[in-house]
Amino acid sequence: MTQNGWGQIALFCVIVLLLVRPLGGFLTRLYSGERTLLHPALAPVERGFYRLAGVRPEQDQSWLAYALAMLAFNLVGFLVVYAALRLQGALPLNPQGLAGLAPDLALNTAVSFVTNTNWQSYGGEATMSYGSQMWALTVQNFLSAATGMAVALAFVRGFARRSVQGVGNFWTDLTRSTLYVLLPACVVLALVYVALGVPQTLSSYVTAKTLEGADQTIALGPVASQLAIKMLGTNGGGFFNANSAHPFENPSALVNLIQMVSIFAIGAALTNVFGRIVGDERQGWAILGAMGALFLVGVGLVYWAEASGNPIHVALGLDPAGGAMEGKEVRFGVALSALFAVITTAASCGAVNAMHDSFSALGGLIPMINMQLGEVVIGGVGAGLYGVLLFAIVAVFVAGLMVGRTPEYVGKKIEAREVKLTMLALLCSPAATLIAVAVAAVSPLGLAGLQESGPHGFSEMLYATTSAAANNGSAFGGLTANSMFWNVTLAIGMMVGRFALIVPMLAVAGSLGGKKRLPPSSGAFPTDGGLFAGLLIGVILIVGGLTYFPALTLGPVADAFATAAGRTY
Repeated sequence: MTQNGWGQIALFCVIVLLLVRPLGGFLTRLYSGERTLLHPALAPVERGFYRLAGVRPEQDQSWLAYALAMLAFNLVGFLVVYAALRLQGALPLNPQGLAGLAPDLALNTAVSFVTNTNWQSYGGEATMSYGSQMWALTVQNFLSAATGMAVALAFVRGFARRSVQGVGNFWTDLTRSTLYVLLPACVVLALVYVALGVPQTLSSYVTAKTLEGADQTIALGPVASQLAIKMLGTNGGGFFNANSAHPFENPSALVNLIQMVSIFAIGAALTNVFGRIVGDERQGWAILGAMGALFLVGVGLVYWAEASGNPIHVALGLDPAGGAMEGKEVRFGVALSALFAVITTAASCGAVNAMHDSFSALGGLIPMINMQLGEVVIGGVGAGLYGVLLFAIVAVFVAGLMVGRTPEYVGKKIEAREVKLTMLALLCSPAATLIAVAVAAVSPLGLAGLQESGPHGFSEMLYATTSAAANNGSAFGGLTANSMFWNVTLAIGMMVGRFALIVPMLAVAGSLGGKKRLPPSSGAFPTDGGLFAGLLIGVILIVGGLTYFPALTLGPVADAFATAAGRTY
């Protein structure tokens, strides 16, 4: 570990913190229906969309109507993407003449992008046409991110409103998230990326002569436009197979920094939105403090593990002084590879700038745990906020049991209905993860895709099912997942991890919104300081630890002990 490495990590953290309040203030005004700097230009466009769709933006929806609208919208999105991928060979903007996708791969990919997972069982430059990348995948990058932001705001309204059954209007929240936040920011980001060397073209691939005289095909395409939303919307789907390790997607340390900040920007700001809407910014800072503590511990552990090198190599005197560089890009080094790995798995973003399969056992363990904790360490846009608020409900319930009184959170009593629905939501992802890996571990079809044997091979499977159910989309790298078994299994995990969590969460929002808001009292457990942040961290770690510890013991933990003992498989 070096001072330069820690300096780069500190710079990233400072930039994210500086963005929290201004971006949080803008989002609060936007979702509260107030005018922003963008309204003079975009308000007429917004009103036009509502007239075309027959939407009354001021009309409140109950939690059930909100959920049904969200599900119907995403179902249509899935069908459109699936059809576009199957018919790719007959559609325009396909200069390489790429054929349509097989049914199981099209299913997996459509589910992946609709659920904001962006798991990729394919190599982008060899599988997807420019048209598919743009009107199928990039469009869903915007819409799935906007869906997450919308349902997060609906959940926040449940805490903020008093004796009201409505949680907002899905169509209004979706439109504003896309039109005022994601689109303008991505236009700017795409132009910045182009200026910094990222391609943006509709020309066909280029053939170049190598020094040996052989022909080499260099893939190009509209990369910058997809790169902007894949990071800002915490989607992660790479235009190229190598994702953000590819020099066209991530050509320099500056581009790498912009990408990392983009991943965290909206998720961090939404904690401030929560505090502002419930009338106490300290509530948002307490949540962000818990997230930040978990994030910094994770970064420190991965950086230390990767900088220490492989114990087997170190014992033989083979490891370089700079740490373990296998699977990492030289232009980023150990520090930025470790930081990126923790960021992308702490948020619901599947982008990677290094091969996680080549990380040490501990270095691969922390990204896996980040996802298994529900990706609430900042988390995906919207998903991180509603995920951590579900844990906050459990935390105040535990605190209420300890002091012998009805638990309250930001003035709302937390009763049996809310706790049951919360636990139902929190158990969906673990169930999808562990059932899938158990089936894969005893199935020849599941084992056929492994690159490694022993504990590391099990880690490859566990990482894949975790990534799908957590709607992350990053891959360990060693598993060949483009098979009927894995495409269908992971598609089911992605659907459960997204929508089986959102629906009970919206039910909690509806239940809370119908309650009176209680005034602060001296007997209530304070939820705006370090004590609550510590309790929240403890609940997150205990729930995640108890749920996943046996599986982790069979995978990365056993792998770490075997490596320390000098054993290989």
